[in-house]
Amino acid sequence: MSAPHPDDERGRVVPFRRREPPRREAAPKEPVDGLEKYSAGHEPDDYRQRMTNNLLALVFCVLLVGAGFWLANTIADLRKSQDCVLSGRRDCASIATPSAGPK
Repeated sequence: MSAPHPDDERGRVVPFRRREPPRREAAPKEPVDGLEKYSAGHEPDDYRQRMTNNLLALVFCVLLVGAGFWLANTIADLRKSQDCVLSGRRDCASIATPSAGPK
């Protein structure tokens, strides 16, 4: 290995100037318009309608989760059947048997 050349820039410290915060001109009294234009009117809330909408949303979510479970089970059953057939077996069909309860 050769010795470092004295003119190398290794170990040189570069001083940085501290940034000055930007100078601001006179700020307006209110930076944004009032929020009154975004608020609901002065009429009272319709809690019955809100509860109905919440109930409908809950029913929709429950139906969506139920459909997801049904779809997952159906895909799992199809995968099991397909794996059985592709492994060369011939007795892959599920046979529904009646219950052996008392007559």
